[in-house]
Amino acid sequence: MLQNLFRNMSPVVKNLLILNVLFFVAQFAVPGIMTKLELYPIASEEFKPWQLATHFFMHSTTGFMHIFFNMFALVMFGTQLERVWGPKKFLIYYLATAFGAALLHLLVGYLRLKNFESGLSPAELNQILTEGFEHLRNSKNYVDPLMGQLNLSLFLLYNTPVIGASGAVFGLLAAYGYLFPNTELYLMFIPVPVKAKYFVIGYAAIELFSGISNNPNDNVAHFAHLGGALVGIVMVIIWQRQKNQFF
Repeated sequence: MLQNLFRNMSPVVKNLLILNVLFFVAQFAVPGIMTKLELYPIASEEFKPWQLATHFFMHSTTGFMHIFFNMFALVMFGTQLERVWGPKKFLIYYLATAFGAALLHLLVGYLRLKNFESGLSPAELNQILTEGFEHLRNSKNYVDPLMGQLNLSLFLLYNTPVIGASGAVFGLLAAYGYLFPNTELYLMFIPVPVKAKYFVIGYAAIELFSGISNNPNDNVAHFAHLGGALVGIVMVIIWQRQKNQFF
């Protein structure tokens, strides 16, 4: 079954899948590679421009679910979109949504960072800048008892990287929902089939609510997902000036 699935993949989707798996293996085989290739906030001393082009090939190494669900969605939705658009157009779309996801994530993080900074004295801010990242490397939560939740939130904004293809995958979902709005999706966590358009709209609403809620214990980059969807839907609308619904 897996052999047939791999054989039926479109070429760009297949190569993207291979690249993601290779990067995932490299994360275990090459010490320190994650710090170099995951995307850090602009204000972090670990931020490097090339991370914009590498972070979406990286996935969490604490389990296989992160890469599994992203690659599953890439294969299921990406293959059909590539067959509609062709390899070149699909690759442009995928990369554009991945970069768009990263840029919105960085922008929202930067704005939140500036908002938190406005409530700190220069001495408090300098303490976080000089000591916070060392605590991150040692896997410690840097929370000063005098500063409490504000300190934790600022620490996370400065030092928490983002990884994964989820932003680009959300772009694929947006395109699929636009081009195949009435196609019924059978999802393992929903007992009845759901039309693609309703699934995408509902998923986006949940992401927006979660992003605005800004729970410090939530490690999902919700605005990256929304950034991928936003760039994706704009591109699809431009490309589909005369809308064609295939199903």
